[in-house]
Amino acid sequence: MALLVIASCQLMVVLDITIVNIALPDIQRSLDFSTTSLSWVVNAYTLTFGGLLLLGGRMGDILGRRRVFIFGVLLFVLASLLGGLSQNEWQLLAARALQGVGGAIASPTSLALISTTFPEGPERNRAFGVFAAVSAGGGAIGLLAGGMLVEWLNWRWVLFVNVPIGLLIVLATPRWIRESERHPGHFDVLGAMTSTIGMVLLVYGFIRAAQDGWRDPLTLGAFGAAVVFLLLFVLVEQRSRQPITPLHMFADRNRAGTYGMMLSLAAAIFGMFFFLTLFVQNVLDFSPLEAGLAFLPVSAVIAIGAGLASQYLPRYGPKPFMVVGAILAAAGLAWLTLTDIHSTYLGSILGPMLVFSLGMGMEFVSLTLMALSNVATPETGAASGLLNATQQVGGSLGLSILVTMYGTASNNEADQQIPAFLSQATPLERVRFERTGQLPSPYADEILTAGVSAAFIMAAIFTAIAAVIALLVIQVRPSDLERLQGGGLPTA
Repeated sequence: MALLVIASCQLMVVLDITIVNIALPDIQRSLDFSTTSLSWVVNAYTLTFGGLLLLGGRMGDILGRRRVFIFGVLLFVLASLLGGLSQNEWQLLAARALQGVGGAIASPTSLALISTTFPEGPERNRAFGVFAAVSAGGGAIGLLAGGMLVEWLNWRWVLFVNVPIGLLIVLATPRWIRESERHPGHFDVLGAMTSTIGMVLLVYGFIRAAQDGWRDPLTLGAFGAAVVFLLLFVLVEQRSRQPITPLHMFADRNRAGTYGMMLSLAAAIFGMFFFLTLFVQNVLDFSPLEAGLAFLPVSAVIAIGAGLASQYLPRYGPKPFMVVGAILAAAGLAWLTLTDIHSTYLGSILGPMLVFSLGMGMEFVSLTLMALSNVATPETGAASGLLNATQQVGGSLGLSILVTMYGTASNNEADQQIPAFLSQATPLERVRFERTGQLPSPYADEILTAGVSAAFIMAAIFTAIAAVIALLVIQVRPSDLERLQGGGLPTA
């Protein structure tokens, strides 16, 4: 029951990253977002989530993980309610950012609760397998749930649905989860703020570049300010007595490699969901429910990959699953670069999506176990927070880079499609284009598809980088295998 409560919270938090994706076309029409600014509906959540995860993990260590867990879930519920009531662009983005704060408090605490609730060995391996499967598969479940809610109700319910789920988790937590030991310490608020502001500016720079070019003064200013804040973050962490990012964790090559892999892989999976959602609804003309059903196999295959990894990890160690998983993910994304306006779901989308999903299922279990291996108990919250932070920050930063690739490629394609359209358009079609700036099909489909294909090329590069890290950096020692099999000394 404790695992059910913990996994339910993680499902709600992870699900919310993608449940909104399926509603993006409806949100765009309702609140008048542009295609590039639409990515902020995702990034406003993931940036505050990723930027404050480390502080959230520290809060659990210092104040007690169950207490902090409940507070984070309640904040998430409040933000979801406000987001569903939004009437304009800024209100929705503010609510999404507040959701990210609540998720940042609840999520690392839930992962740390697994470390303190289940003994090291097969039992904890299975618990991590469930947690990793929920973390990875929650994205696909969110797309299905989002499709049903948008189709049967409206886009606001993709946010309202969190309210009853969160309240049930809050009611169940005191009964099934015991409070953890509190460790003395202080909050590194300055570190959290400098890292979050730096990442927001960096992501803004990439998205601005997609809209206004790399020479735009605000683009260059955003990148410059991002560098300043991120350097300040490193200086703060070096001088802090209890930093939110204990830099000594990166001294372990396995842990450092794991964080690097998570950055790269998160960028790929965020991009896949974002761009495929737009493609199947705008080019293949899927309804929101059909789009959600189209992604359902992803969840099943991720669960299969996670199950295989958790079953055979004690025998072979995590490295083979890290290498093979990244290669499969890269192969799936490379396959998706062949997508064009004549592609079909069964012929062009489903196959590569399943290959990618199998690889990602293997990855999330392996990465979770490797990141929390050999971590002292007082730092499990910080270690789990850092793993989640690299996932969310990698997803946000990666999505912004992919949006930049999308914007550049789609703009280049538009330079060819607009003259072709104008040469054959009727007077009425010309007037409609001048008023709305929107091209009809198939011209608009060609532009979107060109951008999506370019984004998948970059996503495949990200996963190839992860494969190289797994092959050259990760080293599994005999003592690591002994711990996975339930032997050896427990974590200090």
